[in-house]
Amino acid sequence: MKSSSPASAMAPPCTGMSEIESTRQYFQIYHDIVARLPYSEMDEMVEELLQRHRQEATVFLFGNGGSASLASHFACDLGKGTVVNEGFGPRFRVIALTDNVSLITAWANDSSYERIFAEQLQNLIRPGDVAFAISGSGSSPNVLAGLQAARIAGGITMGLTGAQGAKMRALCDYCVVLPSSNMQIIEDFHLGVAHAVFTVIRCRLATGLQTRTLAKASASD
Repeated sequence: MKSSSPASAMAPPCTGMSEIESTRQYFQIYHDIVARLPYSEMDEMVEELLQRHRQEATVFLFGNGGSASLASHFACDLGKGTVVNEGFGPRFRVIALTDNVSLITAWANDSSYERIFAEQLQNLIRPGDVAFAISGSGSSPNVLAGLQAARIAGGITMGLTGAQGAKMRALCDYCVVLPSSNMQIIEDFHLGVAHAVFTVIRCRLATGLQTRTLAKASASD
């Protein structure tokens, strides 16, 4: 299992928030980011998620704020968007830990906000399942606690973070680190990474289905 290489993890941050004075300038940052994205780490994440899908493992997604929204979005993409043929083969088992407001607020109130993901994972995660954390800073205490709980339970840990996400990267078996310290840019590209990973997975599943269908047709001729 691998996490981001030192080269991608230590890439210098892009333009800071205070230096952006026009919308054009904001979007021009994209060119630099795209050139330095950790593509190999994304591809490794795709392969591992496909492997976990074949083993019918569960993927648990979590994060705060915009990352919580992305956790729900990515869960929808993996759970629904990867269904390439009704009734054929296993579906992705995926849960966004951000979606149960009653449970989140109960743990936050009765224990602490730092435990809202870890406590859910302690109930649900099994060895071989995936804990997929999303954090622009990579230092959110509840996200780190969730990753730690997953590791103790024998889960596979994955993450999306930004250039300052050293704490989170150290807890991930697979981690995509965006080469930026601008939170808005990081969140923009986290969505792009999630869509890229999902799209490749969907295409791979569709190709595999087509191959199996052709093989079955040939065998019956």
